[in-house]
Amino acid sequence: MPETASPEKSEVATRITVLLADDHTVLRQGIRALLETQPDMAVVGEATNGREAVELARKLHPAVILMDISMPILNGLEATRQIKKELPECQVVVLTMHENEEYLVNILQAGATGYVLKQAADRELIEAVRIASRGDTYLYPRIARLLVADYLRRVETGVPDERDAAYDTLTQREREILKLIAQGHTNKEIAELLVLSVKTVENHRYSLMNKLNAHDRGELIKYAIRVGLIQL
Repeated sequence: MPETASPEKSEVATRITVLLADDHTVLRQGIRALLETQPDMAVVGEATNGREAVELARKLHPAVILMDISMPILNGLEATRQIKKELPECQVVVLTMHENEEYLVNILQAGATGYVLKQAADRELIEAVRIASRGDTYLYPRIARLLVADYLRRVETGVPDERDAAYDTLTQREREILKLIAQGHTNKEIAELLVLSVKTVENHRYSLMNKLNAHDRGELIKYAIRVGLIQL
């Protein structure tokens, strides 16, 4: 396992702590060098496979994890699922070579907050880390355009997502909660923001999934994007 950085707590307390998970040493080194030029970011660890990523996430509790999809032992999607289940406050930005909607859906379903192509410009990767650290969703611009194009095709062909009509059945509170879910907030965070009990938020979330025929958080996020509740 690569050596893990151990910066003093006082040095990173006000910075975005980042864990890098990629089996390519050169790429990790390049990303580390890039992020360490940013005064508000601190790389606190590196993992070479999905299992190490999960173990280091448990140990370090980073604000953001930059996660490669294709890694040995445990792939990035499964590692993301495990991390988000145990540490929902950790935001995961997936790094991938793939540029299509199928991958995006799988990534969102796994619980990731962002999606960046490995060939993206440096400024886009930095922006993704900052946005994810706030719990907001970041989609690489070309991927966002794929979603928009898919939605427009559905409208033009008269075959919109069947759940779009269900939006009118949502209460104002359900719409608020749906937007916060899509922005990456946990049930506890939503409860605090809306001054509700966690149980009440859970009940609203259950109602949302029933009304929208959504089976997990990823489908709720994708739906929120389609109806424009969050900006791309």
